[in-house]
Amino acid sequence: MEIGGLVKQSLIDYPGKIASVIFTRGCNFRCGYCHNPALVIPELMDKNRGLAIDGILSFLAGRRDWLDAVVVTGGEPTLHADLPEFLGQIKNMGYLVKLDTNGTNPVMIKKIIDKELVDYIAMDVKAPLEGEAYAEITGIREFRKMGELLAESVELLKKTVAIEVEFRTTMIPEIHDEQVMDSIKLWIGPENRLNVNVYREGGTISDHLSRKRQPL
Repeated sequence: MEIGGLVKQSLIDYPGKIASVIFTRGCNFRCGYCHNPALVIPELMDKNRGLAIDGILSFLAGRRDWLDAVVVTGGEPTLHADLPEFLGQIKNMGYLVKLDTNGTNPVMIKKIIDKELVDYIAMDVKAPLEGEAYAEITGIREFRKMGELLAESVELLKKTVAIEVEFRTTMIPEIHDEQVMDSIKLWIGPENRLNVNVYREGGTISDHLSRKRQPL
């Protein structure tokens, strides 16, 4: 695992629980509205040495009387092959575990569900798969294969009853009109929770890339 950051205590990232939030480094998307460019852009990641896993686990071991849960987010956590081992170490301390994911690794998602390593999964749904919006938001040019993986993850989570599941969409004014939102709701199913976030400017990947393009 490559850890890029830690929020020691949060009251908003795991509903109804006091949680620590662990940020993994690296992502296969380049969403312009992302507020974690230091976890996504390689040259920014190189400037951040990251955090040692042993230190993270030691911190969590000492906070078991104060925290209910741990949220693993990113970046994209499912890119890391040792994610199951890491989640297992956290679960063995008695914590509830929540995973935030973009849904591009359904094999990993199924693995951690089957191994009972997670209690809650929140998957980003950027847009309907039909049309060009998903590719535009994520910066993925050859999107067909990625779309198949996303569809597989959504179907997996829709059928999952052993854990809590939520889907999340960030509303971008020029993309997410009422028709688009209705399409997303139809895709995930009316019985599943959709958490809608409002687009916020400032400190995003788009800002970073715009600064890079400016002449010196």
